[in-house]
Amino acid sequence: MHKHLRFLLCTPLLAFAAMPVAADEPVDVVLIGGGIMSATLGTYLQELEPDWDIHLYERLSQVAEESSNAWNNAGSGHSAFMEMNYTPGDGDHVEIERAVNVTEQFEISRQFWAHQVDQGILSDPKAFINSVPHHALVWGEDDVAFLRERYARMTENPLYEGMEYSEDRQEIAEWMPLVMAGRDENTPVAATRMQMGTEVNYGAQTRQMIEGLGDSDNFTLSLNSEVRGLERNDDDTWHVTIKNLESGDESSVDARFVFIGAGGAALPLLQESGIPEADAYAGFPVGGQFLYTTNPDVVAQHQIKVYGKAGEGSPPMSVPHLDFRNLDGEPALFFGPFATFSSKFLKEGSWTDLFGSITFNNIWPTTQVGLHNFNLVSYLVGQVMMSDDDRFEALQDFFPEANSDDWKLWTAGQRVQIIKNDPERGGLLQFGTEVVSAEDGSIAALLGASPGASTAPPIMLHLLENVFAEQVQNGAWQEKLTEIVPSYGQRLSENPELLREMRVYTAEALKLNEPMNAAETDTDVQAEVENVQPESEAADAGDESSADENADTQSEEQDAETEEVAL
Repeated sequence: MHKHLRFLLCTPLLAFAAMPVAADEPVDVVLIGGGIMSATLGTYLQELEPDWDIHLYERLSQVAEESSNAWNNAGSGHSAFMEMNYTPGDGDHVEIERAVNVTEQFEISRQFWAHQVDQGILSDPKAFINSVPHHALVWGEDDVAFLRERYARMTENPLYEGMEYSEDRQEIAEWMPLVMAGRDENTPVAATRMQMGTEVNYGAQTRQMIEGLGDSDNFTLSLNSEVRGLERNDDDTWHVTIKNLESGDESSVDARFVFIGAGGAALPLLQESGIPEADAYAGFPVGGQFLYTTNPDVVAQHQIKVYGKAGEGSPPMSVPHLDFRNLDGEPALFFGPFATFSSKFLKEGSWTDLFGSITFNNIWPTTQVGLHNFNLVSYLVGQVMMSDDDRFEALQDFFPEANSDDWKLWTAGQRVQIIKNDPERGGLLQFGTEVVSAEDGSIAALLGASPGASTAPPIMLHLLENVFAEQVQNGAWQEKLTEIVPSYGQRLSENPELLREMRVYTAEALKLNEPMNAAETDTDVQAEVENVQPESEAADAGDESSADENADTQSEEQDAETEEVAL
C-alpha cells in the first residue's frame, strides 16, 4: 500500500523530470542524489541565487526512495529530548553539552522548514511534521538515578522548558499505557516527557521541496540517472558523466559546483573525483530492521515515541525505541532497531560497494578499526544471529503484552559509517556526519549517517559557510540567511527570549500542537511572531494567525552519537 501511495505523491515530480543534457556553458550547481540533503541545499541555493542553474540527478525512478524514505529511517525529529545517548553519565553527573548542540540544530531545522512553508516551497506541513510527545524510559535503580540527574541538569537550560519527570507508576502509565501494562511492579521505573516532540516524514518533506524547486525554470530533475564519472576540467569546473539507467545512454554536463548527497554512495563518488581530501576516508556499512504493526487497535494506544537506553557496551546505533509513525498517511508503530550487515552501501545498491571502496590509502585504517572495535563487531554478530523470537523478546521489554501476530519485520535503509584516518591515532570509526570538500570549494560531499535528516538544514548551512564563504560574508546573503533562519549566528540556549519567539513562530507556521508555543491573542505575543517573519509576510501572518489551528550547531563534524544512525 505504501509503495502505491508514494508513487502518487511523487507523480507531480515527473512533470519536470528531464533527461540530462550536455551544456555549452557550465551549469552552476549539480546535486547528486534525490534525498533530503540535496533537496535542502538546493532550496537554500535557489533562494540565495535564484538565477543559478541547478541540476539534480537521482539514480532511482523517484526521489526520496533510499534513506529519506519514511519506511527507511526512524522518523523522529531528533531534538535530544528523549535520546539518552546524547547525555552520557550516571546518577552522580550527566553531561548535557551534546544534547544542547543537537537541540539547537533542530531549532534551526524548524526555522528553515517554517520559512519554506511561508514561501510555499513546503506546501503542506501536516504531511511531513506533526507533534508527537517524546519520552525517555528507564527501569532499574541505577538507570532511574541516571534519568533523575539527567532531568535535573537539562531543566536548568531554557531549551528544555516544559520537560516533565516522574517515578510514579500510575502517572507514567497515563503517559504510556501500552508500555506500562503488564510490567513488573517490583522494578523501579522513571520517565521524562516533552510534549513538544515531533514525528517527521522526511520522504514527504523531500518530495515537497523538490517539487517546489521545480517551479523554477532554472531547475532540472533527472530521474533514472546515475552519475558514473567526475573529472576536473582545466578551468576547475567539473565534468559530470551520467548514465540513463532506462535507455543506457550516457550524457554529460559541466558544473561550477558539485554536491554529492548520495547517502552511502557518496564515498565512492567522492573517491571518483580524485580530490586528495577523499584519501582519508573509508566506510563501514550497517543496515537495520524494525518490527512494525499497523493494527489500529494497537497503534491507537501509543501515539508517542519512547526511547530506552542502549545496553552496556553497545554502540549508539543500538538505542531501542518504540515509535508512533506516520508513514505517508498510514499510522504505524515501529520498534527497533536491529542491526544487519550487508556489503551494500545503498539499500538498492550492489554487494560489491564495500570492496570497491577499499583503496591503498584506506585499507590500513579500515583494518585498525576492525581490530580496535571488538564491542561493535560482537554487537553486529549478535544482531545478525538474532532469531524472530529474540527480536520479539526485545519488543516485550517495551511492550510486555505484545502479540506476535500483530508484528512484522521490515528491512530499513543502509547507512555507511565514517572510517577516518587520523594522522596521530590511526583509523577511527565515527558515528557522525562530516562535510568533506575540496580546498577550492568546487565539490563537497556529505559522509556518514547521523544526525542525518533531522539536522539537514544546519548541516547544509555549514556547507554554505565552507564552500561559499565569500558569498556568505556579503550583505545580500547575510540578509537572506537571516530571513531563512531568523536566529542565524545566535545561540538560543543563551537567549531565552529569542528562543521563545522562534518556537512561537515555528509552531504556528508548521501547525504543531504545542500549547506552550501557540501564538496567543495578546498584541505582545503576536508581535513576536510577526517580528521573526519577513516584512512582506508579517501582515498576512497577523491576519491568518487567529484562524489557524494552533492545535495543530553547526559544526563540520556533527555529534557522533545520534540515533539517526539507527535508521
